[in-house]
Amino acid sequence: MKYIFILTIAVVVFTACKTGNGELQLTTSESILVDTIPGSCPYLTKDSKGNVLLSWVRSINDSSSIFCYAVSTDGKTFSAPVRIPTSTNIHPHAENLPKIIAKPSGELIALWGAANPNPKNKYSGLVFYSQSFDNGTTWSTAKQLTTDTASFDQRYYDVALLPDGEAGIIWLDNRKATTKEGSGLYFARTAGANGFQNEQRISQLCCQCCRTQLFIDTKGGIHAIYRGIINDSIRDMMHIVSTDNGKSFTEPIRISNDNWVLKGCPHTGPSMTENKTGLHFAWFTGAGKKGCYFTSSSNNGQSFAAADSVSSNGSHPQLTQLSNGTLLLVWDEAIQVNSKSYKRIAAQLRDEQGKNIGRTFLTADSTVASYPVLVALPSNKVLLAYTAKKAEKNYIRYTSIE
Repeated sequence: MKYIFILTIAVVVFTACKTGNGELQLTTSESILVDTIPGSCPYLTKDSKGNVLLSWVRSINDSSSIFCYAVSTDGKTFSAPVRIPTSTNIHPHAENLPKIIAKPSGELIALWGAANPNPKNKYSGLVFYSQSFDNGTTWSTAKQLTTDTASFDQRYYDVALLPDGEAGIIWLDNRKATTKEGSGLYFARTAGANGFQNEQRISQLCCQCCRTQLFIDTKGGIHAIYRGIINDSIRDMMHIVSTDNGKSFTEPIRISNDNWVLKGCPHTGPSMTENKTGLHFAWFTGAGKKGCYFTSSSNNGQSFAAADSVSSNGSHPQLTQLSNGTLLLVWDEAIQVNSKSYKRIAAQLRDEQGKNIGRTFLTADSTVASYPVLVALPSNKVLLAYTAKKAEKNYIRYTSIE
């Protein structure tokens, strides 16, 4: 196997102790550059064999990009980047994140957004996908997610493996059963090698420009979380679930009554995970004391614990469960150093019940690092990837957390 050029090597080690001010004691070294060519939009997932797939958008020049991914069999080193040749119409957007998913059948599906400006919405986009049935050697012609001509705006999607081994997808769509502001939330699933089929609207109204998450629990429940629009002006996080394999979904319930009144979109969506104590959520709000928050539900989303503040400066939170049930939460946050603006990646550990253990910062205060993503590995390890700026260009870096 060929390996990518590595500038520096990093290992981050968790310890169970924390200082008196709540800071975790972590040992951190330099991070790893996944590609020497500028890029953005990192995403992490695993295949059915437990291999890690790290995908990103590589910048060809100032006006064109292509979707790439690399594979790790050990959680430490990655293969040479694989280009997805059908993705040349990709429009990089860290919130409308390009993604790749590996089905147990061996099929790979790459998904990305493309611009589709029109008189109704100059920011509209379309979702395209391409399939590979030979481990990424060749890729099918790119297909549009939906062929319904009434749909001119499909964005902010998420994908997950369903209990039957097919891939599920949710996305925000202009099609809705009302003239009120907002998007509809749609769900579809793959049908073998035939791609995504049988789309259905499962909720509305949704904030038009925040990422969504599709999550499958250990009992096969299909969860969707998104930023909703309530009473035409409140933009809070909503949760719905299907317990009948996607045939029907519950009515939306707010994970927290933040009551954020906003005539716009913050471009920061929610995240969720599960352990034996229940469901756990992280999100950003600008209401009241703005910032990132955390909550849990022990009854499958029927009710939620009071919101617990994570960071008043944080945004773009991502949450995962370690193999021992502990929760790891990461986010990016703005910081001022000598009157200059930077961004850093922060991390917080929470116990199985969601109680805060402590936090630390994974990148230096004098860097610009943003949009962290996570994937859990065996033995309480986690792989973290993020976008880092150097000389006014973005690059993808990753590090392991033990």
